[in-house]
Amino acid sequence: MSTEDKRVREFAYQIWESEGKPEGQEARHWEMARKLAEAEALTPSKPKTATKAKPKPVAEKTAVAKKPRAPRKPAG
Repeated sequence: MSTEDKRVREFAYQIWESEGKPEGQEARHWEMARKLAEAEALTPSKPKTATKAKPKPVAEKTAVAKKPRAPRKPAG
């Protein structure tokens, strides 16, 4: 049995289970499974080792104490 045949079988079983294991729907399940397997084979797969880039931590800003200002002299 080829890998594709195994995949179709897996899909058909999953479809059958998801529908509550009805009787008399085998042909429909197999056809749906075959189409899913074909679509899966045509879809380019993403590398499994790829990971999202982690955001760099934002450096905490240290509060710089401001020197108190001298009061203004009244304009005169």
